[in-house]
Amino acid sequence: MLFNSIEFLAFLPIVFILYWFVSSKREWQNSLVVVASYIFYGWWDWRFLLLIAFTSLCSYLSGLLLSRYEGRRRAQQAVSAGNIIINLAILCVFKYYNFFVENLDALLGGLMGIHLDWVTRDIILPVGISFYTFQALSYTIDVYQHRLRPTRGIIEFFAYISFFPQLVAGPIERATNLLPQFQRARRFDESQAIDGLRQMLWGFFKKMVIADNCAVAVNKIWAGYADETGLVLLVGAVLFTFQIYCDFSGYSDIAIGCARLFGIRLMRNFDYPYFSRSIPEFWRRWHISLTTWLRDYIYFPLGGSRCNMRKVIRNLFIVWAVSGLWHGANWTFVCWGLYHGTLLAIYRLAGFNTKHDAVVARGRLLPSVKELWQMCYTFALAVIGWIIFRAESLSDALHYMQGMCSRTMLDFSTSMARLGGLDFSKTALAIGVMLVCEWLQRDKQHALQFSDGGFVGRHVVVRYAIYFVLIMATMTFAGSQSEFIYFQF
Repeated sequence: MLFNSIEFLAFLPIVFILYWFVSSKREWQNSLVVVASYIFYGWWDWRFLLLIAFTSLCSYLSGLLLSRYEGRRRAQQAVSAGNIIINLAILCVFKYYNFFVENLDALLGGLMGIHLDWVTRDIILPVGISFYTFQALSYTIDVYQHRLRPTRGIIEFFAYISFFPQLVAGPIERATNLLPQFQRARRFDESQAIDGLRQMLWGFFKKMVIADNCAVAVNKIWAGYADETGLVLLVGAVLFTFQIYCDFSGYSDIAIGCARLFGIRLMRNFDYPYFSRSIPEFWRRWHISLTTWLRDYIYFPLGGSRCNMRKVIRNLFIVWAVSGLWHGANWTFVCWGLYHGTLLAIYRLAGFNTKHDAVVARGRLLPSVKELWQMCYTFALAVIGWIIFRAESLSDALHYMQGMCSRTMLDFSTSMARLGGLDFSKTALAIGVMLVCEWLQRDKQHALQFSDGGFVGRHVVVRYAIYFVLIMATMTFAGSQSEFIYFQF
């Protein structure tokens, strides 16, 4: 079920009413969450409900076994390793089997003339499998490492794995944050619910007005990129940069806001990444739930930054190769991950200042010249990475960048004529509005979080005018309904 669908607009109020007004008991609410989440997920294909149920059950039982074998190190290691292997095996079969067989077939065919057509299978990728698999893995690892006590409540655990707002595209929640919220009573908080609706509205605007309209122009440019001028290709790359941000962060805003309607707080997943002053800062602000997961469960166990420089660089490349593979079974994703791993290694080796944790230009309306330059070149590096990410093959990515850097970049008359045919002026205006709003609210959790002491917070007419304009813009200028990009991961 898509957030941006008529079905969801009917589904959400029904679940909300049943959740708060039929029974206030925690056990009943958790049961409703599980049922609603399975309906939500099964809307695509009910057969995959068996898969998420099996993943949930294995992880739940692993927690009980880890508790039972407390003090028996080898037994606990076997249980933890067993559950990790089961979950990763399921993920690899559904997500990477075709990729592995196709590449092995190409290798053996080229070297020995042997083909593996007989083992090729057209395996469908279940929506969100990478997200809920990582969420299940984190539970077992946290219990094994005594960061969390295993739960005996199977309903609350199933609710943790399948909670529908963040089930198919995150944020990837940790059991240490989300599970305890299903273990305690929840009361309706009007202010929290209202702020959740605001965040959902902002997410719908970014997804439906910006991302979906960017997609139209981006798809046209990529479909015939070999015949486009360098300037058109550059515009296409920049548009995709905003498309993927507004698509994915828009989903996260809707998910986080929706969860707040049910008294649940999800972790922040985006922190205005295109205002970053370095690539390391960019990755502290983009898809935070995944980058922190990889940091805590792969980078730190490998030694993190506490090793010598050679091992630190090794750790970075391992993590970013995994990050690339997590995003998809294609060499473009692997190279995209290694591209960012290389950038991070360069920052590390050069000793550049990457400790930008504070809000950029805090207390000032405009950034300094240095901050503006840092944000511009960081954005440019991100754009190059998104070209690799968007391409269907490595040769497409290379040819696209070659075309973008060709002499046709200076062919303004042809470029303007072709850009005019794409008709993305309204989309460009919406991007500008989004950037201004997020810049002004860069110290807030989301762009529509208004404090009581601010101008908008003090004037109810201004607030409702903003809501009205965003709602009308979403209804009037929404692009064609499309799935969220990260559903494929």
